Amino acid sequence: MGKMIEIRWHGRGGQGAKTASLLLAEALFNTGKYIQGFPEYGPERSGAPLTAYNRISDEPIRVHSNIYEPDYVVVVDETLLAAVDVTAGLKETGGIVINTPKSPEEIRHYLKDYKGKVGTVDAKKISEEELGRYFPNVPMLGAIMAMTGLVEKEQFIKSMEESFHHKFATKPEVIDGNMRALKRSMEEVIIS
Repeated sequence: MGKMIEIRWHGRGGQGAKTASLLLAEALFNTGKYIQGFPEYGPERSGAPLTAYNRISDEPIRVHSNIYEPDYVVVVDETLLAAVDVTAGLKETGGIVINTPKSPEEIRHYLKDYKGKVGTVDAKKISEEELGRYFPNVPMLGAIMAMTGLVEKEQFIKSMEESFHHKFATKPEVIDGNMRALKRSMEEVIIS
């Protein structure tokens, strides 16, 4: 099998980490990639920590397990840094992107001496300004794509727009705000 990229998402119930992993899977599938997107639940309640996963490859994926040594990690809720070891197994050749208004340098001391790339983006601010509510998952999608470069930016944006038209067929009014949030986070993420 060729190079496979594995992503682990950390969020809380109701923040859309599971939805983001599934949207990423759909968008990358539409670009010709082989994908997996799946959640792992603890207690299924709003606010409880949850984990979701993505596998992305140019060849069929034959692995069907959780991801223990991800290439990338997405942290949708900064408060999880104190509650969960978000860098567990994280490869130093990859990176981590965190929803926070802080800089990568300010957040690095929470990451147990992780030496890889650290990205930060204020997904709360972006979602509130572009959507009128706190939905951090779409800005985090843009941030992880900016960090990974898994597909060309324009190809990803086009695929996400198609996915949004499918997902929000009965609520087309939310598509424009989500697209603005996605594009804005791709530009505003700070990676060091």
